[in-house]
Amino acid sequence: QVQLVESGGGLVQPGGSLRLSCVASGFTLDYYTIGWFRQAPGKEREGVSCISYSDGDTAYADSVKGRFTISRDNAENTVYLQMNSVKPEDTAVYYCAADSSRPTVRSMCLNLLGDYWGQGTQVTVSA
Repeated sequence: QVQLVESGGGLVQPGGSLRLSCVASGFTLDYYTIGWFRQAPGKEREGVSCISYSDGDTAYADSVKGRFTISRDNAENTVYLQMNSVKPEDTAVYYCAADSSRPTVRSMCLNLLGDYWGQGTQVTVSA
């Protein structure tokens, strides 16, 4: 069964850190562009960060640049999102997605591309 499963969400205080994981099963992530997206209550889904399948090229939303880092471990078939210095406005459900057409990281993040999507993990930033 092909699926993506996110984990690592939870409640964190402002200024704290979280690391989200996205594990693929039923396929290998090696040849996919991968993205992290989020959707806050009452808002549209937006691209947070994307990473290419080959050269490690990355893209970040302006709101998370310098605070979040995307990485991938193809041996573990996993993509991570390290979230540092989190803010209340980072509160959202976070989703990962994989796209086999290998779009550019900018295109994937801007156009919310993805053949496969995970079910999401809730991140709540609150004191």
